[in-house]
Amino acid sequence: MADGPSKSSTLAAVDLGSNSFHMVVARESEGPPVLIDRLRDRVGLAEGLRPDGGIEEEVKQRALACLERFGQRIAEIPATRVRAVGTATFRAARDSYDFHGRAEEALGQRIEILGGREEARLIYLGVAHSLAGDGRRRLVIDIGGASTECIIGVDFESQVEESLKMGCVTFSQEYFPNGRITKRAFERAITEARRQLEPVATALRNRGWEQVVGSSGTVHATAQILAQNDWGDGSITADGLQSLVNEVLRQRTVEELDLSGLKEDRKLVLPGGIAIVQGLFDGLGLEELHPSPGALREGLLHDLLGRLHHADVRSGSVTALGLRLGVDETQASRVRSMSTELFDALQGAWSFTDEHRDLLSWAAWLHAVGLSVSYSGYHHHGAYLVENADLTGFSREDQRRVATLVHLHRKRFRISYMERDSEPWQLVLKRLAILLRIGVALHRGRGTGDIERPGVNLGEDVDHLQLKFSEGWLEAHPLTHVDLKMESDLAREAGFVLTVE
Repeated sequence: MADGPSKSSTLAAVDLGSNSFHMVVARESEGPPVLIDRLRDRVGLAEGLRPDGGIEEEVKQRALACLERFGQRIAEIPATRVRAVGTATFRAARDSYDFHGRAEEALGQRIEILGGREEARLIYLGVAHSLAGDGRRRLVIDIGGASTECIIGVDFESQVEESLKMGCVTFSQEYFPNGRITKRAFERAITEARRQLEPVATALRNRGWEQVVGSSGTVHATAQILAQNDWGDGSITADGLQSLVNEVLRQRTVEELDLSGLKEDRKLVLPGGIAIVQGLFDGLGLEELHPSPGALREGLLHDLLGRLHHADVRSGSVTALGLRLGVDETQASRVRSMSTELFDALQGAWSFTDEHRDLLSWAAWLHAVGLSVSYSGYHHHGAYLVENADLTGFSREDQRRVATLVHLHRKRFRISYMERDSEPWQLVLKRLAILLRIGVALHRGRGTGDIERPGVNLGEDVDHLQLKFSEGWLEAHPLTHVDLKMESDLAREAGFVLTVE
């Protein structure tokens, strides 16, 4: 019997959507990744989102049970070859840290929370890799459970990425509660879809497109219903959509819907989904929408392959942000080099990972971007700029962590900044911040002169860092010596011991 694909060549992407959870497992190949398994479970996470931002326990349990099943399937795949992401409901949940931690434990993997535009970029990437690269500008639409993404791009590059807070679950709950269908409710839902689309519609139309593609469950379900009821031939047209709307409005509840191609688990969210489709057709003047086999999860696979093969778009977006904000490239490179050399010396002792090294490297490059606003409090300004910039490729948590390090690179440690993360991450951020602060202190003079990388050792306590300079070096650099002594005092306030010899 032939062996299956080796674990070192296997990849997995987990998409925790607001309506359904999806997972794809693939094998890396010379060409595109080869799909070897696919799992889907309609969890309906957005259905459990309360007005106060909490998630109902029953829905949490449904989600956790699904994640345990997913986790069993990918348990033997190395963590570096798996990406799991949460989307709109994870973004909206106020108790996301509690649920987030439980979800990660159930899956056995880290779960990133994507911002809306990053979700849109990855959706486009997944769709683009499923289509021929013919140079045509395309509009990609993804209608999820709690958000809708509209993206314009050419071949594999997205150019406009928009995320709107409307989805098939949230619209069905708001306008068709308990599955009740009325013409008035349908008209209100379409109007709201057009209202939410209006702020971005002009920018999308000005770009223009030659092809319209849809990638969501709503799009696929709608196209399938149209085809099986002789209202379409595999795509969604304005006439076919109107026929479906007319048929839905003939019923009083979703339970009465009896349409060929309509699956039972799609009934409850169909009215909200097709109201959004109708709003998009009306607001953008669409004539036809073609379903695509690619989606967010396929985009995750391709993005993961880029990271594994040193084509990480995050590094490019960090570099671009620094240059846009006038970073001193030479100084940033000096600080980055020193900080990462210290990191490499301590990687084993402090159980650092390559992911941690990337965060430190990016923060070192961006540490002084706040000078573009003002010298006074520039670490505050820099943290704000980094946390709120559109940084391609970043999850919300990783972007926030880079911003935290930028904030902590000087002055007093703001423990409250680290407390936004879990306790294990707080320890990692504290240690990374210490290394960044040492790198900044050693290069305060911004010169290329006699800067020595100290030897580093740990004391009896793992959080006691000892810096050892060659004999006479500190005496020859009194300003640096004073700066390092100040860093030692500030580190003590954060529960860290730094000694300089």
